[in-house]
Amino acid sequence: MTKPQTIAQFFRRFPDDETCLNHLFEVRFGQGFECPKCQKASKWFRIKAERAYSCQWCGHHLHPTVGTPFEKTRTPLQLWFYAIYLFTTTRNGVAAKELERQLGVTYKTAWRMADKIREHMADVDGERPIGGIGKEVEIDETLVGGKVRGGKPGRHMENKTVVLGMVERGGQVVTVVVPDQRRATLVPAVVANVIEGTKVHTDYLHSYRTLSEEGYEHDRVNHRYEYVSDTGSHVQTIEGFWSQLKRSINGTHIHVSGKHLWKYAKEAEFRFNRRFDPETMLPVLLSTFRPLNAE
Repeated sequence: MTKPQTIAQFFRRFPDDETCLNHLFEVRFGQGFECPKCQKASKWFRIKAERAYSCQWCGHHLHPTVGTPFEKTRTPLQLWFYAIYLFTTTRNGVAAKELERQLGVTYKTAWRMADKIREHMADVDGERPIGGIGKEVEIDETLVGGKVRGGKPGRHMENKTVVLGMVERGGQVVTVVVPDQRRATLVPAVVANVIEGTKVHTDYLHSYRTLSEEGYEHDRVNHRYEYVSDTGSHVQTIEGFWSQLKRSINGTHIHVSGKHLWKYAKEAEFRFNRRFDPETMLPVLLSTFRPLNAE
């Protein structure tokens, strides 16, 4: 396993805004990129007055930050890159207050930057289904946020947001924020994210009882009596992921609203899915962007 970059290595690689902009241009376009306007392979010239490059033939402008988290921002690109670096070198995420301190920006700017970075992590991680024939996937849901207001503790607690998680053993995790724990909600979410024919493991929540009817080999563990069933079924991998997510939320962020919870789940998902090669997190986030439409 290669170690992630040190801070010194990061600043040697990205010493200023111009280097950051050139990096975006190279990973997205590069010299010889076909101009969207005149459709000729072009040499591109830097326009100093703005974050743009000009076509040698027709003068059309390319803006490397368009379609990225850095679009329409007045915050220096180096600070954005460094914020992403911080996200990829911490186990439990980065609070907006910490970004404010590290970057020397306002809290409002720091919060917006963190929000955009989480959205970018979700975009880069994608929504590929997991599992398949011969694969095993653990499925579980958890409750995040809010406080219990009276009543007996249980799965259905007030002010909580439900997150469904599916993790392929030895592979990737997928999270989905859902409105409730009913079968009509959970089963379609599983079908959308787990390939038919997969062996799936769940607890005894009644909502999962029909998974075998959806083309899955279904095994269960009863947590009233055991953590691992006689058949070897368990959901300890996904429960470990829940612990990681909740450490991030409770320890780093203190409180996360239900409206934004999916982004924090996707951040944890991105990090978990690269647990075996964490050194790839920064390069992939600084080189993977949606294709640019003709400007």
